[in-house]
Amino acid sequence: MSATLAARPTAEWAPPATARAVVLDAPGRIALRELTLAQPGDADVVVDVEWTGISTGTERLLWAGTMPHFPGMGYPLVPGYESVGRVRWAGAASGREVGERVFLPGAHALVGVRNLFGGAADTLVAPGARARPVGEALGAEAMLLSLAATARHCVGDGVLPDLVVGHGALGRLVARLVLALGGPAPTVWEVEPRRVAGADGYEVLHPDADPRRDYRCVCEVSGANGLLDALVGRLARGGEIVIGGFYTEPLAFAYVPAFLRGARFRVAAEFTPDDLADARALMLGGRLSLDGLLTHRAAVRDEASVAAAYATAFGDPSCLKMVLDWRPDA
Repeated sequence: MSATLAARPTAEWAPPATARAVVLDAPGRIALRELTLAQPGDADVVVDVEWTGISTGTERLLWAGTMPHFPGMGYPLVPGYESVGRVRWAGAASGREVGERVFLPGAHALVGVRNLFGGAADTLVAPGARARPVGEALGAEAMLLSLAATARHCVGDGVLPDLVVGHGALGRLVARLVLALGGPAPTVWEVEPRRVAGADGYEVLHPDADPRRDYRCVCEVSGANGLLDALVGRLARGGEIVIGGFYTEPLAFAYVPAFLRGARFRVAAEFTPDDLADARALMLGGRLSLDGLLTHRAAVRDEASVAAAYATAFGDPSCLKMVLDWRPDA
C-alpha cells in the first residue's frame, strides 16, 4: 500500500465516487453493479476490499425470498457482512492507519440500495470504530471473524455445549470453540453425508446413531425447523437448548416433555462487541482453528461469475464457505 496516501482528502487524492457491488434486485435475481459510494468523514475509513464471504444462512433466505421481516429488509439490497480489505484512506478521527488489513462486519456505504448488510463490494466506507485490524497471517480466513463471533455468542458464558446440531461452518466453529475454551469434546450431529468429515477432536454422528439422553447444553445451529421436540427429548433435567440458527417458520415445542425436564431455551441473538473481541483474540492467537472452513473461492470477474458463486454456495452441500475474491489480480 502506498505510503503517500493522505490521512484526509487532499487535492492529490479524492475518495472514489463509485464501487462495484453485489446487488440482490429481488429474490433469485442477482447483479454486479456500479453504485455510488458514500463520502467518508473524519471518523471513517475507505477500505479496498480483498475478500467477502457468502452466508448460507441469512443470505440464502434473502436469495430465496423467505427471510422473516427484519429491520432494513427490502430490495434491491447489498448483502454481505464478512469483508476483509486494506485501509486506503483513514480519517483523522478514525483510529485506523492507511495500509492496515481490517475486517468489516458489513457497511452502510452504498447509495440508492438497501444496506441491510452492505459488505459485498470492492470498496467500502465505514466508521473506523467498526474496522477491526486482523494482521497479515490470516489472509482470507480473517473474514470468518463474524462467524466466529456468532459461535462465541452461541457458546455464552455458562455451561459449554456438549451437543452441537449441524456440522456446517458455524457448527464446526462452535465445536472447536468449546475445545479452545477448555471444555470436553462435544458430540456433533449431522444428517448430510458430505458434511460428516472434517471433525477435529470431536465426534460427528447421525442423530439416529446417538443413544444419549442426558445432554446438559444443546446448541442448535443447523437452522432446520421442527427439531425442538427431538432436542428436548435428549436433555438432562434442567438442560438448556441454545437456538443459534436462523429460521423461516415459527418454532414450537410440546410443553409437557419440556416441563418434565425443566428445559431452558436461549435464543442466541446478534453477537456483541465482546464476542467479536474474544473471537478475534482466539483466532489471532491460534487457539481457534480455521482450517478447512473456506472450501470454495470465486474471483469477481463479471456478473456470471458472481451468480455461479452464489449458486454453488446455496446449492452444493460440500460448500461450507464461499469466498468472493475482489482483488484485481485474482
